[in-house]
Amino acid sequence: MFGKGTKERTPRRKSIIREYTEIIAMAVILAFFVRTFFIQAFKIPSESMENTLLVGDFLFANKFVYGPKFPLLHKRLPGVRDPQPGDIIIFKYPGDEQTDYIKRCVAVEGQTVELRGRQLIVDGVVQDEEYAKYFHGSNYGPFRVPDGHIFMMGDNRDNSADSRVWGPLDKDLILGKAMFIYFSWNQGAKAIRFSRIGDIIR
Repeated sequence: MFGKGTKERTPRRKSIIREYTEIIAMAVILAFFVRTFFIQAFKIPSESMENTLLVGDFLFANKFVYGPKFPLLHKRLPGVRDPQPGDIIIFKYPGDEQTDYIKRCVAVEGQTVELRGRQLIVDGVVQDEEYAKYFHGSNYGPFRVPDGHIFMMGDNRDNSADSRVWGPLDKDLILGKAMFIYFSWNQGAKAIRFSRIGDIIR
């Protein structure tokens, strides 16, 4: 009697383990699919995008808009549109193609970019940039952005290593477009910045 009861319970136990294994496996596959082709989370580590983005901001990036890349391949699915001036973009740092960077696109291929003091000039036109932060200002260019590249700059212009330092960004290194802040932590105050949660990134 005892032996029979044991035999009846074993298949049920195996069935439950199998069900949980399948659920976990599906969740992992789904998470990988979403992260690869649609949305990915990023954390702001530096002051280069102040005051648009602060150290400790956590954000989601839309990977679908520019066309997601296949892992380990230099192949990209068709995107909704190309990067445009003003877009805040997450990309792989050209220096090692491993580290995630975030900057603002200020010019695209074929355009000429120039910085004079505190004025950004694109194709001879002074840009209205209410988000740009300067302490002193500097001069750069003029520089024509080559085909297949975009020109990236941090909003904190005097405290940003960007295309002025490492050159124009190859579009193949683009990961996605910043969407919104889902969490923000002020390390100095040891407090959550509730007012920033949910902010659309522009």
